[in-house]
Amino acid sequence: MIYPIVMYGDAVLRKKALDIEKGTDLSAVIKDMFETMYAAKGIGLAAPQIGKSIRLFIVDGSPLDEEPDMENFKKAFINPQILSESGEPWPFEEGCLSIPNIREEIMRKEKLRISYFDENWIKKDEEFEGMKARIIQHEYDHIEGKLFIDYLAPLKKRMLKGKLNDISKGEVDTEYRIIAAKK
Repeated sequence: MIYPIVMYGDAVLRKKALDIEKGTDLSAVIKDMFETMYAAKGIGLAAPQIGKSIRLFIVDGSPLDEEPDMENFKKAFINPQILSESGEPWPFEEGCLSIPNIREEIMRKEKLRISYFDENWIKKDEEFEGMKARIIQHEYDHIEGKLFIDYLAPLKKRMLKGKLNDISKGEVDTEYRIIAAKK
C-alpha cells in the first residue's frame, strides 16, 4: 500500500516519536513504507512522514549509485538511538519528501554510531560515514520531531516562509500523493 506523504506544517512531523514495543510485527508497515518511498523517488522515509508517530525509518541508498557502496544500503531502523556523531561537518544540499521542491545546503557531521533493531528485531550497533550517515541523520531527525530546514539561518527560513505556507496547505506540485498539514 502506498501512503500519501504528510506535508510540512502537520503536527506529527514535530512530535518526538514513540518507542515501538519489542517484537511488534512491523513487516507490513515496513513493506508499505518502502513502496511509498519508491513511488515518491526518495532514499529515506520516516514513519511520521506517513502519519505514524513511531520510532521507525527506512533507507535505500541504491539510487545514489555514484556514491561508494550504496547499492547494498537498504535497511529498516526500529527504535534507533544515535550514540555519537563525529568528524568534520560537511555541506550537502538536502531535500525532503514532506517539504517538496525545496533544497538547501545543510551541514552535518561525517560519521555516526547508532544502535537499533532491524526488521527481525535483531539488535544492531553500527557505524556509518559519508552519505550513509547523512541519510540516517536526516531520517533520525524526523523521529525526533526535527526537519532539515531547522538547520537554516533565520533569514533563509524567512525567505522560504511563503513556499512553506503553500506546502502546509497542500498547494504544491509533486509526482506523489500528499496529505495537507493537520495542525
